[in-house]
Amino acid sequence: MNTESGRPLRIAVLSFAHTHAISYCEALRERTDVELIATDPDGASAPDDASRGAELAAALSVDYVDGYAEAMAWGPDAVIVTAENSRHRELVELAAAHGAHVLCEKPLAATVDDARAMLAATERAGLALMTAYPVRFAPAFADLVQRVRSGQLGTILAVRGTNNGKLPSDRAWFTDPELAGGGALVDHVVHCADLLDELLGARPETVYAVANRKIHSGSPVETGGLVTASYPGGIIASIDCTWSMPENGPTWGGLTLQVIGTRGSVTIDPFAQHVAGIAVDGPVWAATGDNLDAAMLDEFLDAVRSGRPPRPDGAVGLRTLEIVDAARRSVASGEAVRLG
Repeated sequence: MNTESGRPLRIAVLSFAHTHAISYCEALRERTDVELIATDPDGASAPDDASRGAELAAALSVDYVDGYAEAMAWGPDAVIVTAENSRHRELVELAAAHGAHVLCEKPLAATVDDARAMLAATERAGLALMTAYPVRFAPAFADLVQRVRSGQLGTILAVRGTNNGKLPSDRAWFTDPELAGGGALVDHVVHCADLLDELLGARPETVYAVANRKIHSGSPVETGGLVTASYPGGIIASIDCTWSMPENGPTWGGLTLQVIGTRGSVTIDPFAQHVAGIAVDGPVWAATGDNLDAAMLDEFLDAVRSGRPPRPDGAVGLRTLEIVDAARRSVASGEAVRLG
């Protein structure tokens, strides 16, 4: 669906459950080519300490409507789904039924079946489905991809990824097995899996994972994990996805990727440019480099306006979720899982 040139795009943010909704609203409200609304009908009943719903929308200076039906009645060109993982499917299908393109927060869904249904719904409607992987837009990653594809590192042998952070304690649903679909494996594996998907251009053949709850031992979901994936050609990739930061540590900044080849190795740290410290009201961590959320939104809005497929699309979201699903099954069985 192509939108009319010259008029602002209507964008509706569906839910404040995920903290990324805040940065998306902050980036979009400053744009003159966008009309923005938000809704968060599940916020009132959420067991969260953080502000949600109309209160948060007011703090962000974003117009608010009372429900998902009202948001759809507004006639958005596109929506951003930032609800709890298990609610992604119903909201994507609702958007597709109303002719709205979709940017969906990661992971694409809580289950592989839900993700496949979301892809089918948007494909039937001829609409874009993009998965929210902002690290894909880091200049350091673009540089890494160029070095790998030019052959500078030789034949790739292994990749080591980390995505560490802290337990999102002010968003209780992150540790709810039903709403989140799991813990650290679900929350943190997918970002590195997306970078591997783009970098290697292949799906892993086998996935082996271990996980435990030794950190935050009272959690009902895994809080630490290590995933090892074997790719065609013998490449071994590992992803450390542990919620290992203390409560007074930074929320962001724990993602790195090291690529090792026969002619050398390169390590990227996309969040290296930042200021950090401690203030009276808590820890300080602020990125000073490129705004990756804004870059991702630029890609999504341009795709909506032009009618071209966005990158990374829903198919990438499905492939990365399949790695998470294989990791969950590997933890349960104690064996490596082969992907079909």
